[in-house]
Amino acid sequence: MNLPRVTYSNTGEDFSGVHAHLDAIIPEVEARLLENIRPSFIGGEDRPEGQIVTARSPIDYSLILGDFPQADHGMIDDAVEAAQAAYPSWRAMGWPRRVGILRAAADVLEERKWDLSVACLIEVGKSRLEAVGEVEEAIDLLRHYCNEMERTDGFREDRPGASAAEKCSVVLRPYGVFAVIAPFNFPVALSVGMMSAALVAGNTVVLKPSDAAGLTGRLVVEALVEGGLPPGVLNLVQGGRETGELLARHAGIDGFAFTGSNAVGMTILRHAVTSQATRPVLAEMGGKNPAFVTANADLALAATGVARSAFGLSGQKCSAASRAYVHRSIFEGFQEALVETTGKLTVGDPRQANVFMGPVINDKALDRFGKATAAAAFDGSIVRGGERLEGGLFEGGAYVEPTIVTGLPSDHWINRDELFLPFVSLIPFDNLDEAIADANRSAFGLTAGVYTRDEQELDLFLSRIEAGVLYANRAAGATTGAWPGFQTFCGWKGSGTTGKGGLGSWYVPQFMREQSHTVFDAQ
Repeated sequence: MNLPRVTYSNTGEDFSGVHAHLDAIIPEVEARLLENIRPSFIGGEDRPEGQIVTARSPIDYSLILGDFPQADHGMIDDAVEAAQAAYPSWRAMGWPRRVGILRAAADVLEERKWDLSVACLIEVGKSRLEAVGEVEEAIDLLRHYCNEMERTDGFREDRPGASAAEKCSVVLRPYGVFAVIAPFNFPVALSVGMMSAALVAGNTVVLKPSDAAGLTGRLVVEALVEGGLPPGVLNLVQGGRETGELLARHAGIDGFAFTGSNAVGMTILRHAVTSQATRPVLAEMGGKNPAFVTANADLALAATGVARSAFGLSGQKCSAASRAYVHRSIFEGFQEALVETTGKLTVGDPRQANVFMGPVINDKALDRFGKATAAAAFDGSIVRGGERLEGGLFEGGAYVEPTIVTGLPSDHWINRDELFLPFVSLIPFDNLDEAIADANRSAFGLTAGVYTRDEQELDLFLSRIEAGVLYANRAAGATTGAWPGFQTFCGWKGSGTTGKGGLGSWYVPQFMREQSHTVFDAQ
């Protein structure tokens, strides 16, 4: 089947073949995957005990995703113990054999790409191309980390000695057992990215997916295990907040990889540094990402980029552009262009080919939307959207309008707090340097973009903005740029100062610690 690969950048390609294939398989995959029990997986065995939680699709609450037994304290202990028991042999196996197993796991992921894509679409409510692109990204990340281990000889370097009799080298070694706590919005790419980096480095893993993404979490683990991971090397615990807290507090965990909210990430960090031994925490904790539209911008291009940045996946991305600084001289023109572009986006059932934006994930997100729109209407103006959608399909899920607001001061909480909603605030500026300085006052610093045809403005943006991933004049909109070979996923400030600075070439070493070797010739 010769279909184009779906990425977050090749938005202009002809994906009619992809859509035709999805038209054919979605009903069958949905019928086969849903309404099954999805238990934890510990030490190579299913663990179906525990309180059952029935999960429902955000697309339609009557669509049952499956039953998920929640892992309790005893099962968390068992999962950590299984990972501890498997660690010595997995570490001693050596990186070439680990790479071979994980490359085989990547092949299994590729074989199951369409099942995973449909599961991701139904469980999270993301559009077809977002779902397929995410799974493609996960496969690429896994293969990229294997290639990095091979390229660096397992992250080993020879160093000069003090004399000819002295041989010195530096090698990176794994920590032990990593807890990987993954979010709902990229349940395949982020869980695979975090897990595969930990595993290829020689660590063993206990994965806790989001309770809103237990189906994809289970399917990912099944695929990786099918690739040949020994029992106990990868363990899955299903559950919600209580399960996550038990894992975060467990003394047997040697390191944490987390993507999610700032509040949860900081809690994990505090648990890690107050234990007897300080443990690494690799955390990406959200964003409040700006885009800048200057007087020299192509307004149509900028409107397309900002709309895609703000409203893709219903704004439920850490990379989403949630505030746009617009030069005052073109403010009205850009606002009109953005309103027009947004009005062309189809909101609905993301199983359909023409839908750009599905529902928000749950009723809690819907409540946040209501609070934000009420505040925006009171303190500023809503120029488009602001309402929950009703009638027909919309009665079965939390569907809202993509929303554009103006008139809020830059220090308003809507312009400072991460909303994780299809919600963008427009802020006028007169001086680009001052606008960038204002954006930099945010506690977050994940992504930032600019739309300009002026080289000096572009240089000013690139040199002054404090964010990990930058883009300019990008019609596809904001990105974390996690695709290997294109960019790396980075974070500044609250987004990544606790360690997760990239999903690219410098990511795997963060799951390892440095060890120096000095060997004298005994002869």
